[in-house]
Amino acid sequence: MNLVPRKWPRHWLKAGACAAALVMSAHAGAAETVKIGFIDLLSGPFALTGQSSLNQLREVVAQVNAKAGPNEPKFEVMDFDNKGTPQESLNALKAATDRGVRYITQGGGSGVALALVDALNKLAERDPERATVYLNYAAMDPQLTNERCSFWHFRFYPSSEMKMEALTTYLQGRKDVKRVYLLNQDYTHGRQVSKAAKEYLARKRPDIEVVGDDFIPIAQTRDFASYVAKIAATKADTVITSNWGSDLTLLFKSSRDYGLNINYFTLNANNPGTPAQIGPWGEGKVGVIWNWVHNAPTPELEKIYVDYKKKTGDDFVFAAHWNSMHMLREAMRKAQSTDAKKVAFALENMTYKSPMGEVRMRKTDHQLEAPLYLGIWAKQGSKGVKYDAEKTGYGFRSEVAWDNYISAQPTSCQMKRPS
Repeated sequence: MNLVPRKWPRHWLKAGACAAALVMSAHAGAAETVKIGFIDLLSGPFALTGQSSLNQLREVVAQVNAKAGPNEPKFEVMDFDNKGTPQESLNALKAATDRGVRYITQGGGSGVALALVDALNKLAERDPERATVYLNYAAMDPQLTNERCSFWHFRFYPSSEMKMEALTTYLQGRKDVKRVYLLNQDYTHGRQVSKAAKEYLARKRPDIEVVGDDFIPIAQTRDFASYVAKIAATKADTVITSNWGSDLTLLFKSSRDYGLNINYFTLNANNPGTPAQIGPWGEGKVGVIWNWVHNAPTPELEKIYVDYKKKTGDDFVFAAHWNSMHMLREAMRKAQSTDAKKVAFALENMTYKSPMGEVRMRKTDHQLEAPLYLGIWAKQGSKGVKYDAEKTGYGFRSEVAWDNYISAQPTSCQMKRPS
């Protein structure tokens, strides 16, 4: 065997060097892929909400990627079914981080959110290279931006206290509301809503009587007839509920069947599957506090809604995905990095001109300060209702739009930041 090095022609060597340089250049300029882990309900009675959220997140990510520069990172969504439990969520988080995910998003359930925050704090301390940022798109428990706040957690949605602040401010002008019944799911979020509603009503409308304060086991009640009969017996004129998923749609069904003609102020009546259960019965009676309304007089909001409905046939409701993904992109540009810790620092105190107006990620507790809306269910074609929801012929008109400062809440957060 001849082991003497072969002499290659000079022009071959030159061509080979050029090819190697081109390959290296191509790799150096290749756009990085940033994985976004979606950890939420994709099975069980609340699966419709989770799947709709996932679909809308993918649409927002596709639009963010389409507007990215040639060398900017592209986002890729990876979904993990947490089955609605903290333990399954922790299993999903481990699976995600093992696969290189350094950004997660979740919104279905505050109990899950609190478990994820604790796990992410421990992960960052134990293995800083795997530190992961949590972009919360809907979990509303106030603890997440107070005593349980975390550097790794950013909430892009109003807390339950912020929503109650806005709602009770509105009720100051509703003198017809005199007897309120509170009905909430029996977990941390429902308990917080009940507590805030009683405290804020006592401060702003001490004349209002709270005639009921019930908690239901989450996702276990199949017929709300007994609850509706109990509400009717108290002669309540208004129900305040933070129920979501089947616990809200079935409550509406039983209320409609009973013919209970009172006000329902909710935090989630806009969620997928719920508008279809309201129908004519809820006209003028059902309200929802949320971070946008389809019929808000904002051209950018209208375009997002119309384009998504034309493309999919579904209503776009998860506006928090819009803010979280666009602000994440801006934070990476600011940090000139996709490193989770650097991006987290860049997100702090960031202001962003969103379709809902200017929003700001408050540094002290990582709560997004943004406008809030009250939508009231009304017939399509009536004043303020250009678009209906879920092909019902009814939609939410923008009854009130509150500026950022109206719902802002003080915080007890004592955040521990990495060096």
